[in-house]
Amino acid sequence: MAHAIAFDTLAYTKKMKAAGFTNEQAEALAQSQAELIEERLATKQDLVALRRDLQVDLKELEYRIVTRIGGLMVVGFSIMGVLVKIL
Repeated sequence: MAHAIAFDTLAYTKKMKAAGFTNEQAEALAQSQAELIEERLATKQDLVALRRDLQVDLKELEYRIVTRIGGLMVVGFSIMGVLVKIL
């Protein structure tokens, strides 16, 4: 997925050179920062996709929990029925 985060490497390079870095150092730092931003930062689209995935996972978990509770209730009522007949 292409990220929509813009990083102005030219402006960053100029700031680094103004701070005393050589041109090579400034360009290397700018490239490293651009790569870091591209690889590590999440965009709004990334977060929307993550939220959608989590919602699906939660719905599946809810279904499994309800199914298990229903099964336990059936077993519990069956045991109660047997105990009522025995006692």
